[in-house]
Amino acid sequence: MMSKPRDLAAVASFAEAGEDGRMFAPSAAKNVGPIADVLAAHAPATGTALEIASGTGQHVVVLAERIPQLHWQPTEIDETRRLSVDAYVKHAGLKNVAPAISVLATREGWGAAHAGQALVTLANLLHLISEDEARTLIREAGQALALGGILHLYGPFLRDGETTSEGDAEFDAKLRAQDSEVGYKDDWDIIEWIQASGMELVEVLEMPANNMSFVAKRVF
Repeated sequence: MMSKPRDLAAVASFAEAGEDGRMFAPSAAKNVGPIADVLAAHAPATGTALEIASGTGQHVVVLAERIPQLHWQPTEIDETRRLSVDAYVKHAGLKNVAPAISVLATREGWGAAHAGQALVTLANLLHLISEDEARTLIREAGQALALGGILHLYGPFLRDGETTSEGDAEFDAKLRAQDSEVGYKDDWDIIEWIQASGMELVEVLEMPANNMSFVAKRVF
């Protein structure tokens, strides 16, 4: 783990400002449907759901509508984006979403501080942080889950050490050129880190645009 946590706000995806405070990220609009399908298939029947790095808030409103039996807690370290999350929730009129809070998911200890979750979900962050930070995030997510709780990870990954498209290879190389500690994580490493963190793998899914979803359950 780095001595100084990475500035995750600096690596956030591009988003346009809206007049009512709701920011818009084109990438979030494209991937939220497939993500919601996966989570709806695996979501527990009751409990709380913690979304890590909620970004603009485009995801959580769709997820809360699709999975109304869970009470959703969005998290985002950037204040402007927290305001966007809350604006989306207000506009949607949702009663099962709490106000966004700040959680630095690459820091040790946040899992215990948010223990008892039925579901923890994260999209499009692991390739923007270091391997040590990714290990910490997954370990802490396991600590945040109640026994039997579900972890969902989504984003671009290597398959057996290799990218699967020219676009992915170029993007991964660009990330590593900007910061040698970041870049796509390998699918087998993700599985190993999940299993070392008190969880068992439930399903690995190929997603649109060469992305992947990992679904795991806390078993001890």
